[in-house]
Order: sequence, then C-alpha cells, then structure tokens
Amino acid sequence: MAPGRKPKSAGPARPSSTLILDNGADTIKAGFVTDDDSTTDKAPRIVPNCIARDRHHKTYVGSELERCKDFGEIAFRRPVEKGFIVNWEAQKEIWDRAFFDDKAPQKCDPSTTRLVLAEQPNSLPALQTHCDQIVFEEYGFSSYYRGIGPSFNAYQDIQAIFHTPRTPDTIIDVPAEVILLIDSGYSHTTVTPILQGRPLQPAIRRLDVGGKLMTNHLIRLLSVRHFDMRNETYIVNEMKEAACYVSLDFKGDLDKMWKGTRGERREDYATGGSIAKDYVLPDSHTRFHGIVRNHEPGAAARARKSAVSTEDILTLRNERFSVPELLFNPTDIGLRQPGLADLVMQSLSVLPVGLWPGLLANIVVVGGNAKFDNFIQRLQVELLERVPDECVVRVARPEDPIVSTWLGAANFAKHEHADRLAVTKQEYEEHGAAWVARKFALGLGINT
Repeated sequence: MAPGRKPKSAGPARPSSTLILDNGADTIKAGFVTDDDSTTDKAPRIVPNCIARDRHHKTYVGSELERCKDFGEIAFRRPVEKGFIVNWEAQKEIWDRAFFDDKAPQKCDPSTTRLVLAEQPNSLPALQTHCDQIVFEEYGFSSYYRGIGPSFNAYQDIQAIFHTPRTPDTIIDVPAEVILLIDSGYSHTTVTPILQGRPLQPAIRRLDVGGKLMTNHLIRLLSVRHFDMRNETYIVNEMKEAACYVSLDFKGDLDKMWKGTRGERREDYATGGSIAKDYVLPDSHTRFHGIVRNHEPGAAARARKSAVSTEDILTLRNERFSVPELLFNPTDIGLRQPGLADLVMQSLSVLPVGLWPGLLANIVVVGGNAKFDNFIQRLQVELLERVPDECVVRVARPEDPIVSTWLGAANFAKHEHADRLAVTKQEYEEHGAAWVARKFALGLGINT
C-alpha cells in the first residue's frame, strides 16, 4: 500500500438475521431466518393484521385478538385496503406490538436485521415510497428488500407441490424456471406469470374478488333469509371458511336446493340432501366459535320455539356454494369482470405462445381462498375447456397455501439474489428514495 493512502473502508456487515413479512390484508405472516438456519420447513407466526374493538369497548391489537371471547358486533380497523398498506398509523401500532415493543413476542432489533417485505403487484409508486421511508427512517432497518409476493413462490420446490416423480439425487433449481401463480386472498385475486423468479408485468391480471367481498356477500344473503348479520363480520367469515365450498356442478347443486313452487314438495330441499348443513352460532359463553354439523330438518325451528334452547341455528343451503362461485362468475353480483379461468386466458394471451405449455403445466394457487374444497379441480376443468387440446394443464396448491409466500420469501432470503437486490440503510441515505424505488422496480434485471 502506498504511503499515506487510507485503506478502503469495508461496506456494512451483512445482517445475520432476516425478518420476513408477508403483510396480508387479513393476517401478517412473520418469522426470522438466520444464516445458520438450515431448516426449510420452518413455519411463520400468523398475526391478525387489524385493530379490533368489541361491544364492551375493549381494544385488541394484532395477536391480542386471540384473547377475545365475544366476537359479536366486533368492529375492525384494517391498515391494508385493496391489498395495499394505506394506513401506516394503524400498521405501525400492529408492527410495534408484534416486533419492537419490550414485550413483543418476536422481538426485533432493526439496526442488525434485514427486512424482506412482500407486497402485491402493481402497487402505486407513492405508497411504495412511503413504505420505504417508514422502513428506513422510522424503524432504521440495516437492509431491506420489498418484492412482489407471488414471485417469492418461485423460490420453493414447485415440482414437490405437484408430487412430480423424481430420482432422489435430482438437483432442485430455484427460482423455478416458469410458473403461473394465482394468489387469492382477503382483498382480491391476482394471476402472475413468473419466469425465473421475475414477474411478467404486462401479463399480470387482477380480479376484485377476495375473502372480504365473499364474506360481505354471505352477510347479505343471511340477513335476507335468516338473521340480521350486518354487524357480525367476524362470525360470518368463520362460517364461510368452515362451511362453503366450490361446486363442480353449479347448476345441478342449485337445482337440488330449489325449494319449488307453492304446494310442491321437493324431497332434496326438505331433507337437505348432501348439501344443507346446520351452523350453530357461538353464544359467547359456552361456545366462542361456530360449529358445522349435518342438517337436521326442523332443528332450527324447534330451537327458536323452545324456551330452554341455548342454540341459534342457521341452515345453510345454496349459500354454501353460491358464495365461492363469485371467483368463477363475478357477474352473479353485477361485477363486470371476467371469472378466474377467463382471467388466466387473458394473462396468457399477451405472452408468446411458446410459454403457454410451461405455464399451464405449472399453475400454483396460494392464499386463503385456495382452501375451499374443490377449488383446484374446478379451475382445472374450466381451463381444460379453454386451452388448446395439446396443452397439459396441471393445477396444484401447497400443503398450506396461506404461508406459501412466506416460505418462498424465507428461501429467497438465503439465496444470492437477496444480497444483490437488497438495499442498505447507507445506500438509502446516499442515493435517496427515488433510487431505491428504481432498483426495486428493476428487480433481477435481464441476467439472473
């Protein structure tokens, strides 16, 4: 070294711990990944992404909702709307309770931690810039990457999800070469073609049908036919998740549940057939959650007439399958958007035909709505009716579709791409928010 020359200063040390946040509208999937953590099946902690107040005016923030025993007339304040963080005042309070307060269950020191944050495709630049400022200026994370949630799923073993036969010594390439990722969550449903870990932006499509809209639709149906459930969002959402399913024969199921004209006795409707179920509502004393059980004709009427009965029973008939049907036929409620299968075809139509076989053979569905019974089978049947005969269509979901994006992001955090794409606090201070936004938008660039 020449006399008088100062040694070149080393950059900031690479954080040894990474906080992975899949910041969903309904729940936050959160967990830490460390350099010496070799496990790949680590599960995240699921935190309700809301501030709730019950009828007794008691407030619950995030995971405190688990202590609530009376969900009747509970009101929610959610920081995420339409899939994007729009209320940072509420979001910071939830994050602080979960990660930064002295008694936080997942205590985090931002100055020594990298943050990997999953966001929805096509977020507004103003919202993204505000998010970057909060991360660096309010919390002071040492390193940070904000990526599109569906893309993180490419960092999983996709062929294992399809149970593809392989030899034991097969090398697993991540990110996966090509997948078509369908994310159906609380706010909406997106279709994202992904090539080597990069989303193909012109082909991303969005359907404004998610868990929230379906719950609200079920509330309207129940309020007209049974009880006034307009203030029972939480209870109806539980009911939807427990009792609803996707029909493989919508017209046939609808015919079975047709009550018939005046004076006509239809046996399927009277007995409930194989579709009708009784849902016992929680009473906030002995039952804090509802119960689904086989339909007993007349049980609901007897419970209403009995002076000693402690059960409030709703009989669910065509509500069970007409609510998830909105994913495939949103026009049923006047929403002028194509159904999910048509949305997939719209996405494919802007891509080279040469990519179609790979995408159609690797369709992965994640998000809470993927847990509806028959969802995968229905989507595969509808796509087979629309694609060329020579194309193979495979549709699958991970074992737990709710945490799939988090698991992919955890794998991404250990990948060399994470070091290349992440931005340090020093770089943010040197180059500013606009430079950070451009780097995140560029993503992996041309060469991976």
